[in-house]
Order: sequence, then structure tokens, then C-alpha cells
Amino acid sequence: MFQGIRGDGMARLFGTDGIRGLAFGDVLTEALTLAVARSAVRVLGGSRVVIGRDTRPSGPALEAAAVAGFCAEGARVELLGVVPTPTVAFVVASGAADLGLVISASHNPVQDNGLKLFGPGGHKLTDAQEEAIEEDLHQLGLVHEGSVHEASSLVVEGYLTALLSTAGSLEGLTVVVDGAEGAAARLAPELYRQAGARVIEIHCAGDGERINDGCGATHPESLAAAVVEHGADLGIAHDGDADRCIVVDGDGTVLNGDQVLGLLALSRKDAGLRGSDVLVATVMSNLGLVQAMTVAGIDVVRTAVGDRYVLEAMLAGGPDGPYPLGGEQSGHVVMLDHATTGDGLLTALQVMDRVARTGRSVRELASVVALLPQVLVNVRADRSRATEADVVDAVAREESLLAGNGRVLLRPSGTESLVRVMVEAPTQAEAEAVAHRLAEVVRGR
Repeated sequence: MFQGIRGDGMARLFGTDGIRGLAFGDVLTEALTLAVARSAVRVLGGSRVVIGRDTRPSGPALEAAAVAGFCAEGARVELLGVVPTPTVAFVVASGAADLGLVISASHNPVQDNGLKLFGPGGHKLTDAQEEAIEEDLHQLGLVHEGSVHEASSLVVEGYLTALLSTAGSLEGLTVVVDGAEGAAARLAPELYRQAGARVIEIHCAGDGERINDGCGATHPESLAAAVVEHGADLGIAHDGDADRCIVVDGDGTVLNGDQVLGLLALSRKDAGLRGSDVLVATVMSNLGLVQAMTVAGIDVVRTAVGDRYVLEAMLAGGPDGPYPLGGEQSGHVVMLDHATTGDGLLTALQVMDRVARTGRSVRELASVVALLPQVLVNVRADRSRATEADVVDAVAREESLLAGNGRVLLRPSGTESLVRVMVEAPTQAEAEAVAHRLAEVVRGR
């Protein structure tokens, strides 16, 4: 199992969001975890490390291996225990640590796990930093002596306090929270209660054996039912490591991540905040989001798929500095005014703050983004087909027929012999027809 292919033809350990795979399988072993921890210190520098994890049963063993690796390079390690991914990023960004590691496979099933590193400043690693760590794994040398400590509860309290400072009172709102039996199971309900909301909890027992199992951001069905049952104003579903969230409106309808992005962008625009005239989104974001932002006077900057590419574009920014807001359809939202990475708790808090301040329902606020029907077809074919002349010509013909009222995107898979054909059009039938025609061309028929 591998994440992709490097430029030199070797298999890559790092995927789009760290190293992920079957816990104790062919790739994600205790030995690899120890080695990655050592290389992280050697490549990135620093002597203070914090580690957080989700509730998976494999977490403590991988945590122990990571501790051994960091200490072998002389680092002082503080264990945060079970905390959301953005908590680790927050601690590093605050200057209380030089490096951070999250042991989590996010939305993956319980048998998987992963390693997600945060470098100086609390940012995810760049491609160059990941490649340097992979190179260093082959050159490990002397073992030094470090130390490990349990982190003070004040660290997590500081994270919650920082989040609370970004929003006003949520008094009068009722929210159902699905913690996915993961890292947010305890902290998310506590945060929203401290902000003043009435909170109803589901899947918040922190049972790691059931993490993401029919619950959380990838399975919002039970959340939608609970929102309707309790007459709540909205529902929030987190994933296993809580770096994103899915929002459900009061009628039990799951909102698209692009609608949430649009809601937050307009909130910033209405408040006249710095950089509120730009939103960063990926090439997969719906054309309806772009159209709504254009009407509001907000430019949309497109990036490759992956929240770290969104972050790179945000940090690069423009003449006036970094772009403050960006995100993905999946519910990853980055708000650089408050965080260095996607934070599902922060996203949820900002959505509820917008509802409380305006007195409008989340459904009404999100409706400004009218989503175009979107069809995605995975075509079994050599990845090079995406750029061959007959396919490029076919895409140009279809885009001409759509006449600006839709779009076509072809993306070769990073790990499989697949070409992903994505089409947006005014109607579902038209989107399906275009996607079918292009899929046939990609197959060579």
C-alpha cells in the first residue's frame, strides 16, 4: 500500500493529508511511526513536541512509538491525549511547541490510523518538507535522550477560550452535535454550551471502537433525524479528528460544504473584514458558489484538491497579504484570522454565530448559493488520457455547448488508473449526458 509516486519513481509515504493506512499493517507500523517522529525533528528542527490523538484503539500504541522517536532525538514531548486536530495546530501556532503530531485517520474506519504533522507556526507540511522527511528516513543516525510529560489541562482550556473569543452569544439556539465517537466527542458539546447554545449530544461517548461507524461527518443520517426529532435549529457533525464539520439545517437537510463556505464568506463581507473580497476554494467547488460570490463582489481563487493546497494559496495571498478564508466541499474550512488549519469546531461556531446575529435560519443563509447539478464519473483508463488530444478536444466541445452555464473538469487519479470526469450543468439530465459522452471518449470508444 502506498500514497502515490514521487518524481524519482519511488513510492511516497505521505498522501494528501499525512500518512494514513491500516494500523499495524504493511505501512503504518510502530516502527515507521518511531522513525517518522525522529525524522520530523531532524528535518524540521525544534525541541518541543505536542502529540494529540483521536479515540481509536490503535492510538495509544502508535503514540508510544512516536514518543520514543521524538525522545530519541532529544525532544521534550507533551501528551495532549484525545483532542481535535486543530487543538494541536493551535498549541504549535501559539509558540508553546515547535512541532505537533496528530495520530488519527480522520473519517476513515476504526481499523485505520494516520500520522499528521504540523511544523513551525502550526502549519501542515509542504511537499518539500514531506519529501525531506522521507529522504531522512534512510539516514537515521545517533540516538539522544529526551523526555515525555502529560500536558496541563490549561492547554486545552486555552484552545477553547480562543475559539469562544471569535463569536458572540449563542443563547436561544438549539444544536444537535454528532461527535463521531472521535476527538470532538467531549470538547465540541462543551464549547457550544459555553457559548450559550442548548446542546443535544449523539455519538459523543468517545467510544473509539465505534469511531465514524454510521455516524459523524461521513454518515449524517442519524444527525438529520435527531435535528427533526428535537426541533433543533441545526445540527453539526464532526469527523474523527474534528478538523471539519458538516451542517444540517432545521429541516434535516444536509448542507453542501460550498454552501457553508458561501455563508461564511458573506458573513465576513457584511462585517467589512479585511480580505473579505476573496474566497479560496478548490477546483471541485460548485460553479454555483462562484456565481453567488460574483454577485456579492467576492473573487474566488481556485486551487488543487486538498486543504493544504487551499492553505498554500491563502498564505500566498495577494497585494494586501494572505487571504483569510478558504475551504473545500468536504467541510474543511480554514480561517487564518483565527487558526492555521481547518477547524471543525471553529467552523461550527462561526456558522451558529451568523445564525444568532442575523436571526435567520441556517437554511435561509445557505440558500444564497444555488448549487448546479454536479455529476462525477470515475473512468477506468490510463491517467494520461486526461491530457491526450482527443479528450482535450472533446472537453472543449462540451464546454462550448454549455456556453458558460456549466463546466467540465477532468482529473487523473493520484494513485489509481482512473480519470475522474466531473460535469456541472443547469440540469441533472444535461450534466449526466455530458459526463457520459466524455467518459466514452476517455475510454476510447
